[in-house]
Amino acid sequence: MATDQTDSGSKPDFAEGKAQGGGGRPGQERPPARSSLMRLLDFAGPRKVFSYLGCGLSALSTIAGLGPYICIWLAVKDLLAIAPKWSQATGIATYGWVGLGFAVTSVILYCAGLLMAHLAAFRSASNMRKEAMGHLMSLPLGYFDLHASGELRRTIDGSAGDTKNLLAHILPDAAGSFAMILGMPILMLAFDWRMGLACLFPILIALVCIRVMMNDQGQSFVKKYQDALVRMSKTGTEYVRGIPVVKVFQQTVYSFKAFHEAIEHYSRIARNYAMQICHLPQTIQMTALNGTVIFLVPVAILLASGHGDFTSFLTDFAFYAVFSGMVPTAMTRLQFSNESFSKADDALNRITGVLSIDPLTVVAEPEHPKSADASMEQVSYSYPGANRPALDRIDFKVPEGAMVALVGPSGGGKSTCASLVPRFWDVDSGRVALGGIDVRSMDPHDLMGQVAFVFQANRLFSTTLLENVRAARPEATPEQVLDALRAAQCVDIVDKLPNGLDTVLGSGGTYLSGGEVQRVALARAILKKSPIVVLDEATAFADPENEVLIQKALTKLTQAEGGRRRTVLMIAHRLSTVAHVDRILVLDGGRLVEQGTHRQLLDAQGTYARLWSDYKRAVSWKVDNSPKAAAGAGQNPAGPIAGEKHVVPGVGPFATDSSTGDSDIQRKGGEA
Repeated sequence: MATDQTDSGSKPDFAEGKAQGGGGRPGQERPPARSSLMRLLDFAGPRKVFSYLGCGLSALSTIAGLGPYICIWLAVKDLLAIAPKWSQATGIATYGWVGLGFAVTSVILYCAGLLMAHLAAFRSASNMRKEAMGHLMSLPLGYFDLHASGELRRTIDGSAGDTKNLLAHILPDAAGSFAMILGMPILMLAFDWRMGLACLFPILIALVCIRVMMNDQGQSFVKKYQDALVRMSKTGTEYVRGIPVVKVFQQTVYSFKAFHEAIEHYSRIARNYAMQICHLPQTIQMTALNGTVIFLVPVAILLASGHGDFTSFLTDFAFYAVFSGMVPTAMTRLQFSNESFSKADDALNRITGVLSIDPLTVVAEPEHPKSADASMEQVSYSYPGANRPALDRIDFKVPEGAMVALVGPSGGGKSTCASLVPRFWDVDSGRVALGGIDVRSMDPHDLMGQVAFVFQANRLFSTTLLENVRAARPEATPEQVLDALRAAQCVDIVDKLPNGLDTVLGSGGTYLSGGEVQRVALARAILKKSPIVVLDEATAFADPENEVLIQKALTKLTQAEGGRRRTVLMIAHRLSTVAHVDRILVLDGGRLVEQGTHRQLLDAQGTYARLWSDYKRAVSWKVDNSPKAAAGAGQNPAGPIAGEKHVVPGVGPFATDSSTGDSDIQRKGGEA
């Protein structure tokens, strides 16, 4: 966690800056702009010197690689000078050994350069991943609701891979190619400047073509290309995770649409770039580089007739004919290095974008709440990029030991309101307080210790049941974990697992149902022993049997030691579960429109009364297979009313309590 080093007597300014919902880092000076390569090498730390050494050794390797060509030229020159008296060519062996020495030296220097470059590249990629992951751990939890795991994985892992390839291979190869391009004009103009110019002319054409391909359109393509890769990764991950739901509802073709569109989008971008921007310049470039002889031969023919020493001329021509074969290799390396630099620049910008998100602020001297009440004081909050506030001047207090419910239409702001208590987001204005202390004035670890939360959808780790529950309190003993599991009605789960608490979930066919996962999540919350509990419709997706057990576990969760009650803030869609809470808060459109007890809100005949009426109509439906019920279906378009018996074909009848709207099944579950 990043820490604001504020003066002990000053108060932190919570109003400054919100990047993607995180807290600001006021007063921090931005470093001056630097090149992408230098910023990338910063991740290598002290090892970045190895990158410089690798590039230098690669350049020396390329220069040494020119030696064998010069030796070949000298050997051919001597042979042609004494032809046909080949036996007098005594220096041929020397040229051969010298050329071999240059070749071996070039290979050794290149391998040493790659070794140095890899040392820097691996450290850079490793530090990039570590810094990004460490920074993610400091971000508000709400950030991950807006960024899919596939997107983050592609941004961090993919970007680190792109930059690693640049430092490990492309950068030293580019240094070698640059050294060759600088050395080639000198070497080619040293023997016959006219044939040398003929060999250099294709290089000039290639450079112009590369410049055309990497213009503003080319740079724009690199960003679009990486965006398309991120989109494919994101939709691909979501599709794979949603396969069970897809199979249940037999929607394979339709669910594949988003992933298919992402693939088509990527294909269309790559195809358009290749065919519209690169097609002509790439064709000209490859033709010029691989057809150097087209420029060399006409020049040689023109020079041959007027050359006084034909043998010397033939030797020079042989040298240029052989040496021109190195030109395509050097230019291809340079072209790929240019492309890789653009990709690495985009990757670095993506990583920097993650690192630039402001983490949760931590004050220099955090405060600790002395009570377990919770309150919101004129709280307003808007999600990043939203055009209207999710919450608008919300004001209420949950006394210590009280149970308060948040209800309202979908999208009214209930989950947003609850998520501000454990500081998943920082408010835009107003404040959220626990025990009278602003949550932003608390240490985040202390805040997490004060609040236990149970959501509709919970995840378990691929580890033992013991470690899954102990994630809430790592120092807990196995006996304490078992007590929490008992309180959460998980004894049947422990008994059925082959190794009990030590069973690794997700391995060997050991899986838990959705209701069982919810009970294990409740065991975590019970083990945590936090004085404040936030419940986000914990029974929403449970079957009747699991719901009975979850209700028992919730009863245990809301009770603290000594029979006292914990402070509970719960989100409820099933209104029968909140009829007896201490206070009900009704949210609609981000505003607190009503509050009071169940009976007070019904008497007010407002939003809650309308929701209650709709709820009673929904729970009073019945299912009946009788022909009479089928014939009478649809005769009451206004819907059922409480106290009547209503049927739906296929399920046996059950009655509805007109006073609460609860069905027999629900009342039995509650009594259990």
